[in-house]
Amino acid sequence: MRRLIAFPCAGETLAGTLDEAPGTTGLLIVSGGNEIRIGAHRGMALLAQRVAEAGYPVFRFDRRGIGDSTGANGGFESSAEDIAAAVRAFRQEAPHLTRILAYGNCDAATALALFHGAAGIDVLLLANPWIVEDEDGLPSPAAIRARYASRVRDPREWLRLLRGQVNLRKLVKGLSKASKIDSQVSSLAARVAAAFAEARVPITLLIAEQDNTAVAFLHAYRAPAFDAVRSRIPVEKRVTASHSFASAEDKEWLFRQVLKSLA
Repeated sequence: MRRLIAFPCAGETLAGTLDEAPGTTGLLIVSGGNEIRIGAHRGMALLAQRVAEAGYPVFRFDRRGIGDSTGANGGFESSAEDIAAAVRAFRQEAPHLTRILAYGNCDAATALALFHGAAGIDVLLLANPWIVEDEDGLPSPAAIRARYASRVRDPREWLRLLRGQVNLRKLVKGLSKASKIDSQVSSLAARVAAAFAEARVPITLLIAEQDNTAVAFLHAYRAPAFDAVRSRIPVEKRVTASHSFASAEDKEWLFRQVLKSLA
């Protein structure tokens, strides 16, 4: 059975959805960006339904200022209280739970890495963590280099260039950023590295190999800041450019990864 739940958070009211199931391990889904709890193309709602049918309860919620929840939207950096409130509500509505696994994509993965401890989460499944702090609207240098490396191998891209179908101004801007040396991790990446090092719960990373956010994260993940944790955090990779694992095949892969972690 699927139930809608309202619960308090810092003087505001958050909206949540519980897919009930008898399992003692539950899945908490944290939405990334400004996405509502249903997910893009109902992706998170459908995932929740499948996981609940497999025997595991699932809780989704809108943080403050998003969807059906009241308050101001402060972005993922201000979501610590929202995540903690969702965990409390989940445990209250499903008192048979003994363990909670949290899944988040993009900046939701980053938020979970930073704030899971205070929320009392037991396991983390983090997809394509967001560690980029640039504000120029372009992907990271590592992501741009990866994209151009793929394009120069594609004859169709050369034809587009010869036919004048490429925005040269955008191309020059991209090449300029791609040439930058980004050997130093961002301050956000450094915070995530420190959070990984301090974590006392199992963490698994899910990576869409051709996604810009994932490429940027993997580039940072190879830096010395992550040396202390790299050997103990499994990384599961999927050859896809879909940030949200949107295709039917990607959805199936994500579902299997979630079930594996829940088990």
